[in-house]
Amino acid sequence: MSTGILGKKIGMTQIFNESGEIVAVTAIEAGPCPVLAIREKHIQLGFEPIDEKRVNNPIRGNFKKLNIQAQKFIREVSKEADKEYKIGDVLRVDVFQSGDYVDITGISKGKGFQGGMKRWNWSGTPMTHGSMSHRRVGSLGSSATPSRVLKGHHLPGHMGSEQVTIQNLRVAKVIPESNLILVKGSVPCGKNGYLIIKKAKKKKRNKAQ
Repeated sequence: MSTGILGKKIGMTQIFNESGEIVAVTAIEAGPCPVLAIREKHIQLGFEPIDEKRVNNPIRGNFKKLNIQAQKFIREVSKEADKEYKIGDVLRVDVFQSGDYVDITGISKGKGFQGGMKRWNWSGTPMTHGSMSHRRVGSLGSSATPSRVLKGHHLPGHMGSEQVTIQNLRVAKVIPESNLILVKGSVPCGKNGYLIIKKAKKKKRNKAQ
């Protein structure tokens, strides 16, 4: 069994848990993922078949050599030490079970250029009494030493569209016949965004969640 699988966010919905409470979950289409290459500690997986006409000749030739249909999303995940893998093996969503905890990596939604209040949650300046700089940056550098803006200071700029990993998300339900996995909470991408779902590296402290 692999320590991870590739998938695509379908959207968010709600389900009832064992106590009859409504739980918000993210529906993810995970697998099937063919094994494309085997490294020392990792395996390369593919997800979502694509028409060969949409890939270039070197990639098309590589998949033809493997006798596997071309895949759109390709990433590497860690492999189990005691598991033997072969090129062409297919990993499915049943590598996870309800109650497991996973780390999910994706590309966050891009929000373009944003100011400090939205990007870094600044409190802003007074909104009354003649203030003319409600959401502006304001003074940044000290007048004395070092008399400059320190490197790495939070400033307005490009927000989102970066790789983000959310840890310790609980698997609420696995639906093998539909290649679906329902994960409690939200994941870092938009609808139809590609994801890497891995077994959680850190144990969940709060078992009640």
